[in-house]
Amino acid sequence: MIINKIHWLGVGLSSPPGILYLKDEGYELLVWNRSVDKAKSLLENKININYLDFSKFSNQLNKNDLIVSMLPASMHFEIAELAIKNKCHFVTSSYYDPQYQKLEQKFIDNDCLFMCECGLDPGIDHLFAHKIIQEFENKNYADIQSIEFKSMCGGFPEIPNNFKYKFSWSPLGVLKALNTPAKFIENFSEKRSEKPFKKINYIKFNDENYESYPNRDSIPYIKEYNLIKYSNILSHFERGTIRLGGWSKAWEGIFENIEDKVDLENLSKKLWKENQYDINENDRVLLYVNVNAKNSNQEEIFNKTLYLDESRPIIKSSMSQCVSLTVAFTIECVISCQNKNGIHRIFHDEKNVNYILNKLNDYGIKTKEL
Repeated sequence: MIINKIHWLGVGLSSPPGILYLKDEGYELLVWNRSVDKAKSLLENKININYLDFSKFSNQLNKNDLIVSMLPASMHFEIAELAIKNKCHFVTSSYYDPQYQKLEQKFIDNDCLFMCECGLDPGIDHLFAHKIIQEFENKNYADIQSIEFKSMCGGFPEIPNNFKYKFSWSPLGVLKALNTPAKFIENFSEKRSEKPFKKINYIKFNDENYESYPNRDSIPYIKEYNLIKYSNILSHFERGTIRLGGWSKAWEGIFENIEDKVDLENLSKKLWKENQYDINENDRVLLYVNVNAKNSNQEEIFNKTLYLDESRPIIKSSMSQCVSLTVAFTIECVISCQNKNGIHRIFHDEKNVNYILNKLNDYGIKTKEL
């Protein structure tokens, strides 16, 4: 696929590793940010920064350019329309939004690609899911009575604090997620939790205690992961958020604030002030995907987990590397792919899944197996 220039919008804490990778690999790259000085500092003055004014940005767009947006998800529809207008490709790590459906035919008509959900979660979790499910399918089991699917991801301090959590950017997104209804499959039927923190599960992974809660709407991913044909035997299907043991107790006051409908923006500012990472502190990211299948005798016939467990100094955090390096490697897959257009979540074919995971491995983000 022909890509003339890459325009990277937004240089927050999650962006630098991906930007610097693309620069070092020699791609023609323009970086745009509203705070030029902040972006220069985050990128160690290694790359020129353009002030993000949308009229100026739009005038710089040409056919077959690629736009990367790390801006708030609420801005992505507008940016997608700019991409369509200028016949550009579009990549973002953010979630697919159902309103994008009305734009898809326009991307197809332009022979352009809009790739979303290509960060950590969503992103690497999808790669793990596709890899495990493909292995499961290749077994051609004749007798399958039930399938459990669990995908859990979370970031937290390597050394737990009393709050059992710290923030590397605005807490508002976390607060909104806790106030967003979640859908999932449990005991073979679809369930809904109006507030995910009311559905806490206590789990153990690699001999450590954690808590989890369902994340957003898991149901569309049954189709995305090619599991529709198993719908009637899916005993559990959940994409969830993982937290340190003791998190729900430490956050009881936050849950009460959400129940009382306090101003989340003001609460976010308070939490940001009180629970930021220290400059020399390490963050930690844990992501695992598990598929477990049983036959009619309730015997386990398949059980596989892929996971990553990474920790880095916060100035080059594991979260930022997992998110933006995955974006950068996805962009390389976009450049190398043929005959693909429209709107898609991250690649799920074997070639591109392996390429992205192998590149992450090269950069120290190891895929591990249980």
